[in-house]
Amino acid sequence: MRYLATRQNYNSPVESAFDSMFNNMLGDWGLYSSKVPAVDITEKDDAYVLEAELPGYKQEEVKVSIEKHVLTLSSKKESKKDDKAKKHLVSERYYQCFERSFSLPEDVNEEQIEGEFSNGVLKLSLPKKEVVKPKAIEVKIK
Repeated sequence: MRYLATRQNYNSPVESAFDSMFNNMLGDWGLYSSKVPAVDITEKDDAYVLEAELPGYKQEEVKVSIEKHVLTLSSKKESKKDDKAKKHLVSERYYQCFERSFSLPEDVNEEQIEGEFSNGVLKLSLPKKEVVKPKAIEVKIK
């Protein structure tokens, strides 16, 4: 499956600076953080299967859409900050959003795509359809 994957995180310049600083620290410790879900795409004879890890997300917080042969996974998730007595240096769990897009091959039957969400994993089945092969037409020249 050929696809175009885009990663978008929506951060202010201040959040980006903190992200860089803490990602560098985490990298020094051998740990990395990511706000974009990890995705596996496999191919079967009759369908493509896309699995996205979305731990901590609920089904209603995840949106799947298709427009102009582009499949988009997205979410905007906002939590309540309960403890004002704590001094938060980094609060990545308060507001999270992502968008991930994939260009679909022409043999995907977009009308038949199905999905299920279980244990923080979104699994989409993208059934294949038979692609009509171009027909050669001979033009007679007089």
